[in-house]
Amino acid sequence: MSRSMTPNAAPATTKYTLETGRGPVQKPSLRAGLQRLLPLMAGERVHVIAAFTALAISTAASLTGPVIVGRTVDHYIGAKDYPGLVSSSLLLLGVYLAGVFASYMQVRTMGSVGRRGLFRLRNSIFTKLQELPVAFFNQNKAGDLISRINNDTDKLNVFISQVLMQFVGSMVMITGAGVFLLALNLRLGIAALLPAAGAMLVTRATSTWVKQRNLRSLQTLGGMSSEIQETLSNFKVIVAFNRTDYFREKLNTANQKNFLASIGAGMANGVFMPLYGWSANLAQLVVIAYGIYLIGAGHLTVGLLIGFLLYVNSFYMPMRQLATVWSSFQLAVAALDRVHEVLVLESNLPVIAAAQAESDAVLTFRQVHFHYPGGKEVLREANFELEKGKAYALVGPTGGGKTTTASIMARLYDPSQGSVLLNGRDIRSYQPEERARRIGFIPQEPFLFSGTVRDNLLYGNPDYQHYSNEQFAEALERANLSALLARFPQGLDTAIAASGNSVSLGQKQLIAFMRATLRKPDLLILDEATASNLRSGPDLLTASKICARFFLPRGGRADAASA
Repeated sequence: MSRSMTPNAAPATTKYTLETGRGPVQKPSLRAGLQRLLPLMAGERVHVIAAFTALAISTAASLTGPVIVGRTVDHYIGAKDYPGLVSSSLLLLGVYLAGVFASYMQVRTMGSVGRRGLFRLRNSIFTKLQELPVAFFNQNKAGDLISRINNDTDKLNVFISQVLMQFVGSMVMITGAGVFLLALNLRLGIAALLPAAGAMLVTRATSTWVKQRNLRSLQTLGGMSSEIQETLSNFKVIVAFNRTDYFREKLNTANQKNFLASIGAGMANGVFMPLYGWSANLAQLVVIAYGIYLIGAGHLTVGLLIGFLLYVNSFYMPMRQLATVWSSFQLAVAALDRVHEVLVLESNLPVIAAAQAESDAVLTFRQVHFHYPGGKEVLREANFELEKGKAYALVGPTGGGKTTTASIMARLYDPSQGSVLLNGRDIRSYQPEERARRIGFIPQEPFLFSGTVRDNLLYGNPDYQHYSNEQFAEALERANLSALLARFPQGLDTAIAASGNSVSLGQKQLIAFMRATLRKPDLLILDEATASNLRSGPDLLTASKICARFFLPRGGRADAASA
């Protein structure tokens, strides 16, 4: 038997620590960033086209306004043509009202697109997390993962529903206004655009720095979420040892890091607004000074200068909006980096093809080695067979690898070397659902979901989902589990609080035992704490009867073996 893993399988000790952004941050590409954001709008083509159509109408209305104003000044005000002035004013009002309505429709449409994109993205992340092995969750804090699902995806939602169209609209408006400025008067137009060129060079030079600050802010927010989650999850221990001061200091440190990182991100994001404001003021000063000179020389009319100033405002106002949008874009790209880091992960527990072999053993370890990432070897050349119809006990000192062995038996991990066979077949060749049906596993600390006893039993046995309480109770009685169910005052309807805090540890173990044995697996694995919590006479006797009914041949007996 070869001691190496299948070449196509990822090693069991895959490092799953999420570390994106802790090293050098690459300079964000506008095109690359948008290309990574566009898949979030998959299936929204009709709505996106409608939003862009509304955006085009709104932009066209804004660009038409200055032409009407300039024409009105030159042709109607100077000539005191009041009917023409009224008609021109009504036309201008109609154009602006059309622009406002189109803008409203665009915001409403893209808001819906963003919310649906957020819904799909959160589902994708949660689905991916469910596909990842236990090793991933051992190496990453739950609080940081929650922050990625909630906070980071919310940043993307804001970008898609609000910022993206502002970005596109600003770019279109800037382009249109720039074309009009150059078309009305080439020399005056060039003079008006020069301050913008300088501001854009500064923006390009500082984009990496801004992204670094935003990414650091998101990372510290995830760290603070981890500290909060860890503190709330272990509050009983904190109170029991009177260490609230210690955890308060830890949370204060995490909060301080997030505060400083947020200040840094705010300072970075705040650079652009005054920069573009200063550019706009400088451009207006240049246009007014040069425009007055051209009017005096007879090369420009007053109405044309007013229209020109309006176009300068139409050019620089979106640029100031673009400064805010660019900061939001950097934040969205940083958030997408953290989300993308989770979505691209692959499980290191693939399903492989393997031939079936005849075996009297329900489970076999062949030359199994195992070590955790960065740790020393826990198992070395482990070899044993568990025969069908027998009970076994694995005995050893604390830290000797008993729980690790049980986890490998249930394929929560794959060995670093060697192989594990279930009923004569490589355990890696079983689909997860089939493996779960054949192996029942009760960990040292069983986890219960909020709800009722029935809900927690159905969690591991969906085949009984359609059963009424009476039918389900009968099924439990046929499985010899009714005596254990009687330990709960309201039976199947006994309420279970969050994390099972409303029941004792022994009752948690009873529910976990019923949940596992109701599946009638080929192999039942009870971690050491299970045995210690079932030592009361009636519970232990009942559990022994259930195990004998399911796992021992008729007339057989349980043999204990120690290793």
